[in-house]
Amino acid sequence: MLIDFFFALRSAKLPVTIPEYLSLLDAIKHELIGPSVDEFYHLAKMTLVKNEAHFDKFDRAFSTYFGGVTGQIDLTKEIPLEWLRKHFERELSPEERAKIEAMGWDKLMDRLKQLLEEQKERHEGGNKWIGTGGTSPFGAYGYNPEGIRIGQDRSRNRTAVKVWDKREFKDYDDSIEINTRTIKVALRRLRKFARQGAAEVLDLDDTIHSTAANAGMLDIKLIPERHNAVKVLLLMDVGGTMDDHVHRVEELFSAAKSEFKHLDFYYFHNCVYDFMWKNNHRRYTEKIPTWDIIRKYNKDYKLIFVGDATMSPYEILQPHGSVEYNNEEPGAEWIQRLLNAFPHHVWINPEPQGVWSYRQSIAIIQQLMGGRMFPLSLQGLEGAMRLLSK
Repeated sequence: MLIDFFFALRSAKLPVTIPEYLSLLDAIKHELIGPSVDEFYHLAKMTLVKNEAHFDKFDRAFSTYFGGVTGQIDLTKEIPLEWLRKHFERELSPEERAKIEAMGWDKLMDRLKQLLEEQKERHEGGNKWIGTGGTSPFGAYGYNPEGIRIGQDRSRNRTAVKVWDKREFKDYDDSIEINTRTIKVALRRLRKFARQGAAEVLDLDDTIHSTAANAGMLDIKLIPERHNAVKVLLLMDVGGTMDDHVHRVEELFSAAKSEFKHLDFYYFHNCVYDFMWKNNHRRYTEKIPTWDIIRKYNKDYKLIFVGDATMSPYEILQPHGSVEYNNEEPGAEWIQRLLNAFPHHVWINPEPQGVWSYRQSIAIIQQLMGGRMFPLSLQGLEGAMRLLSK
């Protein structure tokens, strides 16, 4: 069984080796774990995976091989899990949805606080309490034009203004194999070559001239290697609605890393706030203040946001509007600070351009960016690179 598991990991392009596999067998032989799939998962991950960049590949391969492993749902103690179990899922007609009104930010937060104090039992299919399958703004598997999603495994209607659950997002894989060169070709419009670093490349013309001038005695001349001198700061939205675009963003990320020698990147979720992160597995413990990023890079850097800009408008305009934590300042303030720090900037949106006009948050981001939003397409990338090269 474990031999097949080993080959399943290799098929998933994980660089696991025979010595690591033998270490896993030795650990099992010495009974370091009990007869538990969860314990085996952690032991296998610890012994077989030596690079955090491969954690997500391992998780997917493990889940596929063992038929799926579900994790624990991280809810606060005040909300019993039984309240949020999916017994049925209600489908509303467009007419019924139109009759449901949004409460607004302040009323929504005040009402949630009140319900957490008053509610004592499970509710299903209603329009008031924390529950499931109804039209209440609080709970899971129902519908409301503005709500707080609690206990639901993923986004459905994309109208939640806050998400109760702690969520883990995977890093974009910069090693993904690109089947076409179109993204690279588009990015090459942003080029400015310079010779930098140590002199280590043969200068053939100067070598011939110097050798001839030296009566035929070989006189080798070296020059620094020629590199694209453009500096890029890449800020990428990850998780939530961006899950629909992971493959295309990975292709963009991989192409950018191969085209730009001076490239640095950070992750954010939905909107930029007072911190970002470099590794999604450690995003809660290794926060990087946005002010530090602004101070670290000079104005020569080209700032590129990558995100679908699909969120509640509160996340951009409202203090404490983030779906994940209580941000002291609106996201719009942080976006403006970044734009002021980096005059050359664009936003790349993987959402089809035809839906942009139907989403209020995209219109707000477009306005903040001064119209510098481009679709993640060949034409869009060429337009963005052309603008950044001016």
